[in-house]
Amino acid sequence: MTAKDNFEGTPVSVKIRERLAAARKRFHSNDNIADFIQPGELEALLDEVEVKMQGVLDSLVIDTDHDHNTGDTARRVAKMYLQEVFKGRYVQAPAITEFPNAEHLNELMIVGPITVRSACSHHFCPVIGKIWIGVLPNERTNVIGLSKYARLAEWVMGRPQIQEEAVVQLADLIQEKTQPDGLAIVMEASHFCMSWRGVKDMDSKMINSVMRGAFLKDPNLRREFLSLIPKG
Repeated sequence: MTAKDNFEGTPVSVKIRERLAAARKRFHSNDNIADFIQPGELEALLDEVEVKMQGVLDSLVIDTDHDHNTGDTARRVAKMYLQEVFKGRYVQAPAITEFPNAEHLNELMIVGPITVRSACSHHFCPVIGKIWIGVLPNERTNVIGLSKYARLAEWVMGRPQIQEEAVVQLADLIQEKTQPDGLAIVMEASHFCMSWRGVKDMDSKMINSVMRGAFLKDPNLRREFLSLIPKG
């Protein structure tokens, strides 16, 4: 067997990890690794995850050969992880067209509620909630369409993570894209790691916020933003 043959037999996940390690890039659960995935490798990774997921089902003593409900579960779960709930790890950020602030808008703008879906990195349980984004533009701020905020939020939230870090990542991304004088984000979400398992508390929600620039410095602006967010 040649070295090339041996490399071709290497699992695609190992190849991707080796590229990340060579570049000294971290690959935590809430990191995007799209730059290190080559064309065609996502399809191969899907096959690899399916095989590993079938091993999990086998270890759970589920007879997928004869149970009509779970015969294709390994493939479905692999697709769910790579193409849906964790998609934000494996694809590039959505293309966002930015326009100059030609009208010199400088008043508070609020976008939301944006429904978001994520997953807890501790148990891979769903995290489902809403986000409100407040922006205070200036004459140099880049203007993006309202739907683009939702696309950016979906991309960031589509990874296993904890809510506090997710909101900071989203704030960093919007700050970079738009360069406003002030940015505020509030997220309210239900965590299935509490309601589905653990203490099984069906009503608890987590609320956290990130304030940048003018929202951090001006308490009146902060109060205005928070007062305009619907309660409950």
